[in-house]
Amino acid sequence: MNIHCTILLLIIRIATSHINAQDWEERTDWEHFFTEADVQGTIAIADERRNRHFVFNTERSATGYVPASTFKIPHTLFALDAGIVENEFQTFNWDGIERPFPSWNRDQDLRSAIHSSTVWVYQLFARQLGEERESEYLSKIGYGNADTSGGIERFWLDGGLRISALEQIDFLKKLYRNTLPFKVEHQRLVKDLIIIEAGRDWVLSGKTGWVFDFEPQIGWFVGWIETPDGPVFFALNIDMPDGANDVTKRAAIVRDVLLSLRTFPDN
Repeated sequence: MNIHCTILLLIIRIATSHINAQDWEERTDWEHFFTEADVQGTIAIADERRNRHFVFNTERSATGYVPASTFKIPHTLFALDAGIVENEFQTFNWDGIERPFPSWNRDQDLRSAIHSSTVWVYQLFARQLGEERESEYLSKIGYGNADTSGGIERFWLDGGLRISALEQIDFLKKLYRNTLPFKVEHQRLVKDLIIIEAGRDWVLSGKTGWVFDFEPQIGWFVGWIETPDGPVFFALNIDMPDGANDVTKRAAIVRDVLLSLRTFPDN
């Protein structure tokens, strides 16, 4: 190996080690948000307004969990890249099978499938992509453990795929900056699809997830809030021992943490 290659590899290693050594400040004062909601969990915050990284429950933040419907964010990119989906207006015809959520029991497009977390639409994508391409895409973007075991229609719902809150943050940062290995227009479309709420000087984007078939059930909320001073990324997961009764706690805890960081008005 020549001297130039050696120097290049050394630079890459130094840069990578710096990224991996990034300090996450433990915020024990955020425990009360979880205690008041009567749940166990973690939240990671990358506040790029101040170049600060905060976390509550450091050990759990680095632990992988099934992503459930938060996987719809990268999954949409896979489907667009593979040509399974042409644009946000393409219609996916309901098969007539009654499912537990009324919003699923109708024809869908990308926007409705994201907003309603319509699982059957993404199972359709998964069947068309196949396990080999799913695995290739997961490895290509470094998404969690990239494990597609458990069935082509189930690997992100109750199969082998796992991702941590910290890994979710890393993925979201790349999407925000359009640096994932996909067309920029596809990344911009996905970012538009996951907008949840907006105020005069902030925009909240993200996706929730709910892991049904585990004990305890797991709830996710990942995304970012964009402010004039820069984005604030977040990734939360919690145990949901009371199932549906705990669903609203995901967004409530995230909102409380973001409010404590003065990311948007308290109104």
